[in-house]
Amino acid sequence: MEYQAKQLFTAHGVPGLPGETADDPEHARAIAERIGTTVVVKAQVKTGGRGKAGGVKLADTPEEAAAKAQAILGLDIKGHVVHRVLVTEATDIAAEYYVSFLLDRANRTYLAIASAEGGMEIEQLAVERPEALAKVPVDPLAGVDEAKAREIVDAARFPAHAPPAVVDAIVDVLVKLWAVFVEEDATLVEVNPLVRTPDDRVLAIDGKVSLDDNAAFRHPSHEAFVDKSADDPLERAAKEKDLNYVKLDGEVGIIGNGAGLVMSTLDVVAYAGEEFGGVRPANFLDIGGGASAQVMANGLEIILSDPSVRSVFVNVFGGITACDAVANGIIAAVEMLKARGEHIDKPLVVRLDGNNAREGRRILDETEHDVVELVDTMDDAARRVAELAAQGA
Repeated sequence: MEYQAKQLFTAHGVPGLPGETADDPEHARAIAERIGTTVVVKAQVKTGGRGKAGGVKLADTPEEAAAKAQAILGLDIKGHVVHRVLVTEATDIAAEYYVSFLLDRANRTYLAIASAEGGMEIEQLAVERPEALAKVPVDPLAGVDEAKAREIVDAARFPAHAPPAVVDAIVDVLVKLWAVFVEEDATLVEVNPLVRTPDDRVLAIDGKVSLDDNAAFRHPSHEAFVDKSADDPLERAAKEKDLNYVKLDGEVGIIGNGAGLVMSTLDVVAYAGEEFGGVRPANFLDIGGGASAQVMANGLEIILSDPSVRSVFVNVFGGITACDAVANGIIAAVEMLKARGEHIDKPLVVRLDGNNAREGRRILDETEHDVVELVDTMDDAARRVAELAAQGA
């Protein structure tokens, strides 16, 4: 969120304005009283367009700050409900600029984007006047030093819009934002707007940062940035069990080994579900290559905890982990859940193929679990699991 991005900016010396967050109007009033001047009350949600949606308001007095916070808290902005506001010092603005660093996946490098015309309409500017946005590739090994930062400001034509002292300050901000980008393992660092005040100070009065979860092990402090209130409880529970799980809005639980196979499974279940009144997948769950009994049990526990799930499709292609091991894992997982007092009454449709598939099917056939049904092909299994979900409605 913006206030968290500003915390990272402050840690790396990027200039900004003082402020604190509040989750109720009275707290917002107290913050405004401490600041002692006109403040801005800003919705803290992970989406753009807050100003247009009424999520950014000026307040001249502490009482007005409380009233503005009352109006913003609970506001729905593009599907994001506001639970927290940032109360920060307001400033007069002489000019608004845009600067960002991001990962350019298409060209396998980093990219700096900058414009002397920042503000809320930057997306519209990119469409209508793309020449107003400078796009400068950044060598990952060389990074952004003062010389590279000057190349960026020259490409964005900042010298034509600002005096030399302001241009120098923007160069300094770019170098510090690059430090945020690299040292925090970010995939995006954006300031919109970067403002020039009437007395020629340069301030980052808004910020957006996306952090690379793959680098989280290097940054224990980043755990504090996670907004647990906005997390789906099932996704949070799955994350705690190291499962690659995404909650969806359907009725068929999906477990597979390999992201490609699971995505294909989502498609075939959605297609088969059209025959049964629009039954859809309830989740994405990739258990990876090691389908041990514990991993399978964890996956089943998460899926069966979803009240919208009416049936479960376990779709496994045996590779390094052979299908007989997967079959034994399924059986052990069911027994493990029963032993823990879990009531399993939702049907499990299992399709096994690949390495040692015949033995895996034999194991499941001979076990004769009342909730496990073995189907040979992926399409037939998808149709059967959709049919069972429709029957369970």
